Amino acid sequence: MYPRTTFIGIPLPLRGVPIDITTSTVSLTVDDVAASRDFLTAHFGYTQAAAADGFAKLTREDAAVDIVLLRRGTEALPAEQRDQRAGGLILAFTVSDLADHAERLHRAGVPLTMPLREEPWGERLFQVTDPNGVVLQLVEWV
Repeated sequence: MYPRTTFIGIPLPLRGVPIDITTSTVSLTVDDVAASRDFLTAHFGYTQAAAADGFAKLTREDAAVDIVLLRRGTEALPAEQRDQRAGGLILAFTVSDLADHAERLHRAGVPLTMPLREEPWGERLFQVTDPNGVVLQLVEWV
């Protein structure tokens, strides 16, 4: 039996074979790339790994997801995606010492847009919002 191929002859992956994911990245379209970059580097420990006009790639040394920031309207995106913003998205990070992080961010002048609370299912969490309206949620499971 011959392997399945695309219409241009590229072999298709076998069914049931998982994709080998090496890194996870969230790409966010924002109005002000520098504002989100500065917020994430100052308060969440990210470092800028790459940058260009209207683009920044942020990373961390630990297991956190990488973040790509694209300026709204950039031609790097398909036309139907260029004017979309990162609305309706919550970027959630599971952490240790949640209360300490809430206090540190508060002392740094970052407003907690959802105060520290505990849900009945054992999730403790709070939220902050970056200058572009991206909601970041820190979570600790108890």
